[in-house]
Amino acid sequence: MSSQTDIPRKSIYRLSIYQRCLERLKENGLKTVSSNALAKAAGVKSTQLRKDLAHFGQFGTRGLGYNVEALVEVITGVLGTNSLLPVILVGVGNLGAALLRYRGFVKEGFEISAAFDADPNRAKLVKANVPVMEVSLMAQFVNENNVKIAILAVPSETAQEVANNLVKAGVQALLNFSPTVLKTPDDVTVNSVDLALELEHLSYFVK
Repeated sequence: MSSQTDIPRKSIYRLSIYQRCLERLKENGLKTVSSNALAKAAGVKSTQLRKDLAHFGQFGTRGLGYNVEALVEVITGVLGTNSLLPVILVGVGNLGAALLRYRGFVKEGFEISAAFDADPNRAKLVKANVPVMEVSLMAQFVNENNVKIAILAVPSETAQEVANNLVKAGVQALLNFSPTVLKTPDDVTVNSVDLALELEHLSYFVK
């Protein structure tokens, strides 16, 4: 098995795709799946699938394929989603409020346990089953609840300051929706989602 630092981030990303495909197969009552079938469902080549899985051990039986349920357990264990992970959300504007109302996180192993905003009146405006607190309480909540993942949906001018405070409090991974590049220590992982940038990329292919 490869060490965590040797595994390409794209392989980790594809694990999540394999996981979703396997869950659908499991829901449809399938017990086994070939590497070719799983790769096709995930939109990758079978050689890529086998290479990605090889980072974590040897799976599957020649002629029989992969045991669906066993591979689901392995991948959820690798991703750390075999139990609910607490996540906080910072910034409860239009995007943040929409993320709070999204119900798909729990199914994938994540629970937004609290949200934070600089405006204390946000709590009255957002209808969600998640407590919305003042941002001044964020560090304390992170420490007391062992939160390691945070979602940022704050304006770009405050994103770096918020990220610094989260890292100082112990957060190790950030999902950043702010249209800015965050500077963090090497041991903190940042995934940035710039919706406008993604649309610009798509516009290139529109004729």
